[in-house]
Amino acid sequence: MSKESYKDRMEKAISSLQNDLKGIRTGRANASILDGVKVEAYGSNMPLKQVGNVSTPDSRTIMIQPFDKGLVSDIEKAILKADLGFNPFNDGGNIRIVVPELTKERREELKKGVRHRGEEAKIAIRNIRRDENDKIKKELKDKTITEDESKSQEKKIQNDTDTYIKKIDDLITSKEKELDTI
Repeated sequence: MSKESYKDRMEKAISSLQNDLKGIRTGRANASILDGVKVEAYGSNMPLKQVGNVSTPDSRTIMIQPFDKGLVSDIEKAILKADLGFNPFNDGGNIRIVVPELTKERREELKKGVRHRGEEAKIAIRNIRRDENDKIKKELKDKTITEDESKSQEKKIQNDTDTYIKKIDDLITSKEKELDTI
């Protein structure tokens, strides 16, 4: 494994957090809120995007146009089953979802979830740092690197860790502001 691969792992932790945060709904309609919805169609569970076109005609509405009109009721069931707090409305072949305003309590609950996901991402980053530091200690013990090299590598890993932790904090702060905006 190369020395820089830990950075790739840290990047993956960040992008995983970004994907998680996309799924948290704010007061605005956003098609990515439905990314995790799986529809039982044609004998298998399929992502909603594969069975219909998802769009947001305005800031309060999500519109789903099924590719096969026979799947309308299956799509409605899948949205209800996903427990996102939406009531899908069938308007003759299309499904319309009106995104309700978030209550103050729900907003705080979502912010708590955002902070929790951020903390999980930070733990992942710190675990990657620990793994890399363990490798450096082993190399030092095996005398494949010098004391100075080990110190400089550990310092570099710590600086990278700090950078990624800051990115996570920025993502969390940004999502919390988004949740606070009515």
